[in-house]
Amino acid sequence: MKTWFQKLTDVTAVARTEDMLKGALPSLVQELGFDGYAYLYVEPVRMHAVSNYAQEWQDRYFSERYRNVDPVVQAACATMRAFTWSAPSSRECKSKQVRRFYSEAADFGIRSGISIPIRTASRHLSMLTLASSKPSLSLDRDIDQIAAVTAVAFLHATVEAHKVRPTAQIRAQLTARQALCLKWSAEGKSMKDIAALENLSFATVNFHLNNAREILDAASLAQATALATKLELI
Repeated sequence: MKTWFQKLTDVTAVARTEDMLKGALPSLVQELGFDGYAYLYVEPVRMHAVSNYAQEWQDRYFSERYRNVDPVVQAACATMRAFTWSAPSSRECKSKQVRRFYSEAADFGIRSGISIPIRTASRHLSMLTLASSKPSLSLDRDIDQIAAVTAVAFLHATVEAHKVRPTAQIRAQLTARQALCLKWSAEGKSMKDIAALENLSFATVNFHLNNAREILDAASLAQATALATKLELI
């Protein structure tokens, strides 16, 4: 696998466009004997994927918010090391939600795999998963952690540099009033100013800004405006 991780770095380095990168990854993954891949970028209020999994499964994963259920993502966050995984038996599943998740993933040929998580800027998480339809994996030797992390870090940098379009994503949504109040706040207006500008009561402005802050999981109004700007919500 160490050689494969070097190949991933090499392919990523020569991929000058989004189409080149997306075109090269599937064959590289199949060369290693896997059926599909998923690059996942996780932030507190945004998550997106670049993957060749069945689109129906990608859409379902995001619409059902399986990030909060997925044991692989949870293990990645907890260990921050490359690891192999496989779907447990139904009796081993801790909850009905997890059992349902694994069952639905298996319907799309995702039964085992390798996942490599890395920390990115602002302590966010990126991870690459190589998935197989086989019920379990057997590797000749342990995964080279340094080679794995280096290759995925290079992939992350390339995806960001080329602004590769996600194949599926979820992000925070604001109402028009929430976005408008945050926009004014980002421009330095106080809640009293916003109330006068929009012909709203102070309490109403406070209500919209507090709701926006909660949606963005922000500790302060300043952080909420910064997040909304970064996510292009305002």
